[in-house]
Amino acid sequence: MRACACSSEAARLSSQSVLLCPSVREPERTSGRDFGQIGRGYNITTYPFSPKKSGRKGMAQSQGWLRRYFKAFCKGFFVAVPVAVTFLDRVACVARVEGASMQPSLNPGGSQSSDVVLLNHWKVRNFEVHRGDIVSLVSPKNPEQKIIKRVIALEGDIVKTIGHKNRLVKVPRGHMWVEGDHHGHSFDSNAFGPVSLGLLHAHATHILWPPERWQRLKSVLPPERFPVPTSEE
Repeated sequence: MRACACSSEAARLSSQSVLLCPSVREPERTSGRDFGQIGRGYNITTYPFSPKKSGRKGMAQSQGWLRRYFKAFCKGFFVAVPVAVTFLDRVACVARVEGASMQPSLNPGGSQSSDVVLLNHWKVRNFEVHRGDIVSLVSPKNPEQKIIKRVIALEGDIVKTIGHKNRLVKVPRGHMWVEGDHHGHSFDSNAFGPVSLGLLHAHATHILWPPERWQRLKSVLPPERFPVPTSEE
C-alpha cells in the first residue's frame, strides 16, 4: 500500500510539473489570425505597436504636414502677390528695350541684342523730370504701348524741332518734349508734339542686361539739343 501511495504521489507531482512549466513545451505554429500570440492556451501578448496602426499614423502625420505646408504657402502667396504687384507698379520694374530709336545709348548692337533696363517709378511719382533724363512713357498715339525716349525740354522751353511742321515750338505748361537719340529713326515729339507729364511711366536708371553692358544711364543732353534762348523766338 505504501508503494502504491508513493507511486500515486509521484504521478501527481509529475503531472503538476507539466502544468506549472508550460515553457518547456514547444510553441505551436500560429496562424495569421494569431499574430502576437505566444502559445495556444495562453494569454495573448501584443507588441507595443501594430504595423497597420503605425502605417496609418505615419500617413496621417504626413497628410497633416502637407496640409500645414499648403496653408502656409497659400497665406504667403496671397500676401506676396499684392506686395509684388505694388512694388512693380509703384517702385521699380525691369523692361526690355526694342528698336533702334535710342541708339547708341540703348541697343547699340541693333537687332542682335536688346538691353534690359531698370525703370524707377518712384522717381517720377511727382512728375519730376530733368532735361536729359531717359524716361518711359505711354505713347500718345497708342495708349497700350510704352515708349522710351530722352527728355529734351520742359515747360516754357523753346525747342528747335527736327522735321516738325513748326521750326520752333514752345513747350506748354505740364508738358515735355521727348526725342530718341537716333534722329531719323525715332517716332517722338517731332512727330506728335509736346507730351503731357501725365503720360510719364518711369525713369530709366540702369542697364541690367547683357552683363557686359551693365551701367548707370546718365542724364545727358546733347549740346545741339539745348533749348533755344528766348531772344531767338
